Amino acid sequence: MSQHASARWLVTYDIADPKRLTRLFKFLKKQGVPVQYSVFLVEASAVKMASLIVQIAKMTDTDADDVRAYRLPENAWKVTLGASILPEGLLPGGEFVP
Repeated sequence: MSQHASARWLVTYDIADPKRLTRLFKFLKKQGVPVQYSVFLVEASAVKMASLIVQIAKMTDTDADDVRAYRLPENAWKVTLGASILPEGLLPGGEFVP
């Protein structure tokens, strides 16, 4: 994958402080789509994702909080149990089944 090619990322977090939690939630809501509690789907290049991680690091406490980003493979195997919370066609480049 090129450093500038767009990919889908799952960003997950467990934030100990309510103020930091609210700040991070609002930040990630501008960057991606919430798919579950404390889980966001973000469409970004590796370069953009690195920049987002730097910004997230400034908002969190590395001793108390846990933030993780996982790049999803393009042809990942997906299973959905229950109703999808994402409207069809929300993301460009194909269907995403949360």
